[in-house]
This record gives sequence, C-alpha cells and structure tokens, in this order.
Amino acid sequence: MTLMATWRQHAWTLVLAGGIVAGLMFWGGGPIGLAQDAKSKGPMEKVFPSSAKCKRCHERAFEEWETSPLSRSIHSPVFRATLDQYLASAMAKDKVLCLRCHAPHVNEYPEQAATFLAEAKSGDPKIDGVGCAQCHLIKQVDRTNLQPSPKYETGGKTLFGPYKDFVQNLAHQSVESALFRKSDLCLNCHLAVPAAAALGKSNDLLGGWETSQAVKSGKECQTCHMPEQVGESANGENKRKVANHSFPGRIGKLRQEAAKLEIATAVKSDQTTVKITVQSLVPHNLPATHPGWAKVVLELAIKGKNLKTVFAEQRVYGRTYANAKSQKTVFDFEAVKVLDDTVLKPEETRGEIFTFPTPKDTKTFDVEASLVYAPVSGPPAFLQRIEAESSAGAQDPAFQPIPITKQTVNVPVTPGG
Repeated sequence: MTLMATWRQHAWTLVLAGGIVAGLMFWGGGPIGLAQDAKSKGPMEKVFPSSAKCKRCHERAFEEWETSPLSRSIHSPVFRATLDQYLASAMAKDKVLCLRCHAPHVNEYPEQAATFLAEAKSGDPKIDGVGCAQCHLIKQVDRTNLQPSPKYETGGKTLFGPYKDFVQNLAHQSVESALFRKSDLCLNCHLAVPAAAALGKSNDLLGGWETSQAVKSGKECQTCHMPEQVGESANGENKRKVANHSFPGRIGKLRQEAAKLEIATAVKSDQTTVKITVQSLVPHNLPATHPGWAKVVLELAIKGKNLKTVFAEQRVYGRTYANAKSQKTVFDFEAVKVLDDTVLKPEETRGEIFTFPTPKDTKTFDVEASLVYAPVSGPPAFLQRIEAESSAGAQDPAFQPIPITKQTVNVPVTPGG
C-alpha cells in the first residue's frame, strides 16, 4: 500500500470516528441517546430519541422516512382534528388511545400521557410519533389478542433490524431479528384499531389477508410496503439490498398497482350497457377500513360529442358505521356496528353494471373508468377543523382524491342497433 493510500485510509477512519464521537456528544453523552442501564428504562428522550439524531449515520433511511406518512403520524391536520373529536367524545376514557398506534412509545411511558397529548395537539410536536426507535426497539410482537402489542427492549443500547452483516459502531449495538422481515412487525398498528374495539370481529382492517394468494406465495407486508433497493443502510458502508423507508402505499406509486380495470360495452339501439370489472391486486381489504371515512370510488363518465359528459355514475367501496344512537358516523371510535360493507376483499374481482341512453349525434363515444381514493369526509365542523389546522387550508391533500388507476375506451355507435 502506498504512503498516500495509507494516509487516505487513516483520514477516512478519523472522519468516521470523529462523526460518531461528535454524534455521541450531540446526543447527550450516550450511544444514540438510548438508555444504558440494562435494569431500568431511562428518560423517554434517551430511550426514544428523535429520528433526526439517526440521520447522522443513516441519511438515506431518514430522508425516505421523512417523506412517509409515518413521519407525520401525529403531525397531520387530519389526525389532530380527529384526536380533538375523540377527546371531546364520551368514548374518551383512555385519553391516549389514539396514540397507542400513532405514538406507540406512550405504552412504555403512560405517566407522561399529558406530555404526549400536548405535543400531538401542538401542531409542531418535538417528539416523533412513529420514528426510527419506535420500530427498531421492538424485540417481539405479542399476537395473543386481536390487537397485537409490541414488546420493546428499553433497557440497553440494542437496536433490531433485518441484517446480520451490520457494521460495528460506537453508537449502538445491532442485532439481527427475523421479525423485521415478517408481517407481524406491521400488525401492531395495521391489523385492528384500539379505539374501535366495540366493533368486535368487524374491527379488522385487512380482511382475510393471511389466506390470500400473495401470502401463500411467501409475500410479507414489507415485500410491497418496504421494497428492497440497492443502497447503504448506514453512511459509507458497502452497498447492498436495503429496505425502502418511504413506506409506499396509498401515498406513492405503489397505489397504481393496487387494482386494474377492464371495460366491456354492449350498444343496443337507444340503450348501452357497460360492465366494468374491478380487480383488486392487493392481499388485504381495499381500502383498509381505518380511518372510518376511508373509501375507494369507481367513477364512470360517458363522453359524447365534443367530449361532453352525457352520463356519470359511481360505485363506492368502504364501510358505513353506526354509533350507539343508530346514527351514521365516520368515526370508528364511535362505531358499534357496521351498517354496510362494500369493501373490496383481498384479491377480489367484482363486476359493476351501468346502463344509460346511447349518446346521440356522434359516431363514437368514450367510456372513462377511474378508481380513486376518496377525500376525507365527515361533519362540517370536523372538516373545518382540518382546514384550520392545515397550513394549506382547503388545499390540504386530505381534501383531494388520489388516483389509483384509469381506463378509457372509444366505442362506435352502431346505426340501427
């Protein structure tokens, strides 16, 4: 090895060591801020440090997470408005019930419930809801009950993950855990809703996902929602296949793979029939049934001469709930029963029939079929609260439909039927 090469290697080592030491000093004199006393939990901000502190060594993962819905689990205007609605309801005996998923470390620090609530309601919380530590401190998952629960390792400086060939470092110890490649890790918050316990077996976000073809073929939640890509798990390490931490789903390009549409038409004189086949390509309910207003809408538009819409109709996929007074509600924490369930079940194929007058004065017409996630819905005061909480006001993304897929066919009008 040349003198210059030796110097460069030594310099790189000093840079890495200096960065880690600076990080430890920045994080308050302890490895990544995690508690070092194996016999007891440390202060919450040490055990569950801000994810921003992880960025120093895990820049790629942090930047992906920062764009994800998980990073906004207690920041979003919709969540804050819903939390206010819950706290004002007669159901709010457990004040932090919503936070048991949106900021799950509240389960480890119940004595700080007031702090968690104040942070969540502030609009600019200084704590993470679902960040790095909230997942990577999970040692195991208890699935004894309908609502799974995570078991955290809070007494040491160990973080868990899916890799065995991790890089030794001074910030924390790393332990390979098969749990991080299993759906069980995600089911803590995505199988059932703690606030919807009154629904019993209907408190089921995913449907019969475990018997789906996708699961039978070996797919886990992470297969789609944390797809592997080539990159660095930690800054400066050798590139390999690593999990994406933007958690694509309803947000992100993955939704374009959630379903497909097929259009068949039959033109008979003055009447036309269109059959749209909707095929769900996901191994869980579409939509997943939380929040209570979650809906997917099939929109049909018939465009005649000059592309003028001459007929339009919808089909709505979702659940309608009733509260204890038998009134409809979009809040699943108020729900005691399901009034109507049109959710697309895992990998379901469903045919929808539409009949309408055949467009006149045109040789052809267009059939446009679109599948979208519907905007948030609910009582006017609730929607106004979201608007008030959002810096974007009425332009907040929650008020906009999110396209899934679209198909258009041009249909000739046969003279005389």
